[in-house]
Amino acid sequence: MIRSYLLWNQAIDKTEMPKLVAVTGATGFIGKNLIERLIQNGYSVRALTRKLQPDRESIEWIQGDLDNHIALRRLVCDTSFVIHCAATTRGNSFDQFAHINIQGTQNLLEAIVEQPQIPRFLYISSLAAKEPQLSWYARSKYLSEQELIKYSDQLSWTIYRPTAVYGPGDKELKPLFKAMRQGFLPVVGKIENRFGLLHVNDLVAAMLCWLSSKENIQGKFELDDGNPDGYSYQSLSKLAEHEWQQTIRCIAIPNTLIRAVASTNLFLSKILQYSPMLTPGKVNELQHDNWVCDNAPLQRVLPEWKPRIRLQDALSTVI
Repeated sequence: MIRSYLLWNQAIDKTEMPKLVAVTGATGFIGKNLIERLIQNGYSVRALTRKLQPDRESIEWIQGDLDNHIALRRLVCDTSFVIHCAATTRGNSFDQFAHINIQGTQNLLEAIVEQPQIPRFLYISSLAAKEPQLSWYARSKYLSEQELIKYSDQLSWTIYRPTAVYGPGDKELKPLFKAMRQGFLPVVGKIENRFGLLHVNDLVAAMLCWLSSKENIQGKFELDDGNPDGYSYQSLSKLAEHEWQQTIRCIAIPNTLIRAVASTNLFLSKILQYSPMLTPGKVNELQHDNWVCDNAPLQRVLPEWKPRIRLQDALSTVI
């Protein structure tokens, strides 16, 4: 299935490729997969990086970050498209999330609208933005979307809201899959809660379809793997049991325990100066009862895209 996906992805029309695509977050999980696929499909890439990277064929690195206005102008100059993947998912205060996710997005937009020819803009947000009250991260992604919407009269923009993304290079869901391989699935919240999953290759394919579209596509679009009604912890464990031919037990983590650990982690992070992943806000996200997406709006405007990688086909590659 994954091999057939790659063959399909290579068959995307290359007859009218844009000259240059600018990418932020290119050294992250999604960004790395994106730029490799862009190059494979004949695109030239200009990518932002905090650390010095050697240029290679079809990719030019711009050293800087989302605070560096000169670097951002160099990044977007003479580009046809900008894909904004950069974000932080860790922090011990709302200000830490806001600095990168909101102010960083605003800085990038300001650089874009200064250009004589304004490129089309694709923002990789998160399904968490649907529920901004849950966490600092969710609120920052929602507010960064609002910053983009303010520019509606100046540029063509699209927002993708993927659910939990997994695949090669993923560090956030990999521990969950490893735990399942060891025979247990930790459950945070109710066992019947629903959530979606999306392989990074399918997310990248949706970006490539956006690039190849001759129409300006404005709006917010959710993405998951199309599994009807998503997954529950129970259905996820049963699917893995079938594929791996082993027993997997769902282990409920008591709410008082997970919240105590999250609060302690947040407290220590402020003393030891690190950016935590597990915080009370992250617990709120994990306990939310419905993170299932509706792909239909995106498929109406990009009918050539559909998720092609089933979780059961990818389980052997995720750990």
